[in-house]
Amino acid sequence: MDPLVGSLTWQGIAFLFLIAVVAGTIDTLAGGGGLLTIPALMMCGVPPLWALGTNKFQGSVGTATASWIMFRKGRVRWHQVRGLMLGSLVGAVIGTLLVQQIHTQWLSWIVPVVLCVIVTYFLFAPRPVENRPLKENSTWIYRRFAVPLIGAYDGFFGPATGSFFALAGVSLLGQSMVDATARAKVLNCASNVASLVIYLISGHILWLAAGVMLLGQMIGACLGSRILFRINPNYLRWLVVVMSASMLVRYFIVS
Repeated sequence: MDPLVGSLTWQGIAFLFLIAVVAGTIDTLAGGGGLLTIPALMMCGVPPLWALGTNKFQGSVGTATASWIMFRKGRVRWHQVRGLMLGSLVGAVIGTLLVQQIHTQWLSWIVPVVLCVIVTYFLFAPRPVENRPLKENSTWIYRRFAVPLIGAYDGFFGPATGSFFALAGVSLLGQSMVDATARAKVLNCASNVASLVIYLISGHILWLAAGVMLLGQMIGACLGSRILFRINPNYLRWLVVVMSASMLVRYFIVS
């Protein structure tokens, strides 16, 4: 049995399930669900490292499913991404090992602060410009620097990783947003799985919460697919920001 199961009340479990439904819906429509699930776990008394590991479990299942669909539909070819996936994987392993070396007390402050930074980015970041002139070394920068660095960020923290991969694809390779997003799913899957393996080895996953939230994510994904063309994704950004900021404020007050 997980040593932290006793710290979760039934109300907390129900709260995590509802947040996962919302996060799954938002992930399907606009991305950014991790900005909700991590502070929700911490609000329920789950230590930061366990929150990151538990969130990584559900995130890995989601990106693995999306990657399988991308390969099946031919949106991404294996020969195009195998080297990039390795770079993302190695970066994620380094990032995950690094975050586990940080003292829990420091991590309790670092995680919310980084969340605040990512929330700000998620709200104000402009949409990348497609079909603009590329710099001479942009492909080398993308392969050798951007992909491993984003992978390391995913291993260390995680939320908005897919957005960062897509932004890099548009900005450094001149891809369309659709193609960059398809490739981002695969690269995000590689970093997620690599990070998840480290969390599994170290035992930093709260399985009860992970299972409940995975079910909520699946329901949310179904809901999101049904309303995909009925809601403006820009409104969802504000919803993510408001909910995430509210939970962070609550976390700081309680802690």
